[in-house]
Amino acid sequence: MNRSAKVELLSVFFPMWNEEDYVERAVRAAEEECQRLIDVGEIAAYELVIIDDCSTDRTPGIADALAAADPRVRVVHHPVNRGLGGSIKTGFDAVRGDVVLYTDADLPFEMLELGRALRVLRHYEADMVSAYRLDRTGEGPRRAVYSFVYNALVQMLFGTRVRDINFAFKLVRRHVLEAARPVSEGSFIDAELVIRAQRLGFHIVQIGVDYFPRSRGVSTLSSGSVIRRMLSEMRKLRSELDRLHPITR
Repeated sequence: MNRSAKVELLSVFFPMWNEEDYVERAVRAAEEECQRLIDVGEIAAYELVIIDDCSTDRTPGIADALAAADPRVRVVHHPVNRGLGGSIKTGFDAVRGDVVLYTDADLPFEMLELGRALRVLRHYEADMVSAYRLDRTGEGPRRAVYSFVYNALVQMLFGTRVRDINFAFKLVRRHVLEAARPVSEGSFIDAELVIRAQRLGFHIVQIGVDYFPRSRGVSTLSSGSVIRRMLSEMRKLRSELDRLHPITR
């Protein structure tokens, strides 16, 4: 694969659970940026995929209406709620692109950053671009402390070199997903993908982006049950890492 070539098909997918306030805005922002990227020759085509994690609000209906109006938008509905990890794994299975971006429906960064990330992916012949937040003060002290402790723990246990490892901005080439497919069902999945990719020898580049905290709805990522599940999935991955070795390419 020629890593410097134009992206033939870019896939952008959004895991969503009860995101009726954000679903249309997220899709419109992605459409606008992807069309701009086609116009400047950065990509040839794109698809947008919504993973509806058994939402109980208007998210499924809004998503289906968007897909009915545009063949480049697809929706996958979970019959039962599977959480963030399950939704991201469904997204990995559903997308068709040679480069994949996944992010949150509340758009924690300006979608224009996608074009910048694609240029970094191409110019630096990277396998993954992982973004980190330049200013996190808007999310409140509790979340900031939680994130600091979590990142420090992951760095200590797994030797990662990636900042803000759970931030929902990962631009990944398909061959990374095929080789480093994560198995976590919980919120540890972001870190697991990076840890596996790093252990397999893939080239990860980091960029800093401006951060826009969620203004509506409630994030559950710092709840006690989520944290307990993340710790359990950390232990499972630690026991498996000795079997992962750099891929010869």
